Amino acid sequence: MDNFDYDLFVIGAGSGGVRAARMAAGFGARVAIAEDRYMGGTCVNVGCVPKKLYVYAAQYGKGFQDAQGFGWESTQPRFDWATLRDNKKAEISRLNSIYRNLLEGANVQLIDGRASIVDSHTVAVGEKHYTTGKILIATGGWPHIPDFEGSEYAVSSNEIFDLASFPQHLVIVGGGYIAVEFAGIFNGLGAKTTQLYRGPLFLRGFDTDIRAHAAQEISKSGVDLRFEVNVQSIIPDSGSFKVRLTDGSELQADAVLYATGRKANLDGLGLENVNIRVSQQGAIEIDHEFCTSEPTIFALGDVTGGIELTPVALAQGMAFARRNFGSLDQQVDYDFIPTAVFCQPAIGTVGFTEEEARARFGEIRLFKSSFRPMKHTLSGSDEKAFIKIIVAADTDRVVGVHMMGPDAGEILQGIAIAMRAGATKALFDTTIGIHPTTAEELVTMREPWTES
Repeated sequence: MDNFDYDLFVIGAGSGGVRAARMAAGFGARVAIAEDRYMGGTCVNVGCVPKKLYVYAAQYGKGFQDAQGFGWESTQPRFDWATLRDNKKAEISRLNSIYRNLLEGANVQLIDGRASIVDSHTVAVGEKHYTTGKILIATGGWPHIPDFEGSEYAVSSNEIFDLASFPQHLVIVGGGYIAVEFAGIFNGLGAKTTQLYRGPLFLRGFDTDIRAHAAQEISKSGVDLRFEVNVQSIIPDSGSFKVRLTDGSELQADAVLYATGRKANLDGLGLENVNIRVSQQGAIEIDHEFCTSEPTIFALGDVTGGIELTPVALAQGMAFARRNFGSLDQQVDYDFIPTAVFCQPAIGTVGFTEEEARARFGEIRLFKSSFRPMKHTLSGSDEKAFIKIIVAADTDRVVGVHMMGPDAGEILQGIAIAMRAGATKALFDTTIGIHPTTAEELVTMREPWTES
């Protein structure tokens, strides 16, 4: 055995880093992990977990309104921002402790502080140096706010959870899933919410029909959607902000959230000391085994600029540990990865978009359905669900399912299993539905969609 302090030194205790560290230690490796911010990374602290808690909070507001059609008579309850914010903080603290205990229980040495690479086998944390057989970079991503007049007054998705006071009017800039989700959250909590996107339609990368349906439903919910416009400047104005737009209009806002993208978190890592290639987009370049251009240094998760999802980072962490310390040749399969956008109503998607499917499979068949969920026959809401199934014509295999509606994320998880198993449209058609549910529409769509 080489005379190193550790067999593996992990930089970053987010989802991927923690999973890799724990599994490597389970295979008998001597492992250390360094973290300078918070245990659990983006997902636990400023991502998936607090966001989903705030989504639940936002849904109550709509739920109180919907309940009236079912005979529940009451005045609209008052929302208290401080209660939600502080209860969220307590839950995140609990999860931070769990992550710390998981690492300690796996005999992983936890080092508090920002780690910097000295050379291909040495990492520094503060004044102390540690030698290691292999280094794994798992520092994730960090929100990016572009430079413009008044950009210092904008907040990112890191700070939005913990604002001192609730913004009665919030302007959100961005068209990705983070911007869309926060628009739904704050609209649902009662803020006047305006979402700006510089392009003609948000949620780039998702299926076009889902994007169009989402724009319709989100606008219907009360979010002021404005496309093909951007912020020119943010100017302080009597305790709030005047937001000047590129179309010449102005908005008044208590806060401006910039959700225009994230960049790999590379600051202070010491990459200049080793031979690691970084892409034009600013992410670490790796091969299919997570190895960088420096043979003893690896990277995974959001820092590599791939699919930025927590379950993907977890899968990568497992594959890395098994390959490097468990003598198991495991690859991560990136086909048919399901994902959800927790807007209101939610989006669930798995597989290829229509455009991708045409390019990959040639001839395809489409099945589409738009309908009013049963709940809203009494609630009075005109919210509509939408489901789209994409089938490769030559094999009858279902290669894409896209849904916007109640519990879309929950429903699509099961559909993803079927699709990974190679389910055909014929199998969907012969599956008996659960009635009455929104999900049964997936097995009752018999007639292919055609242009009218």
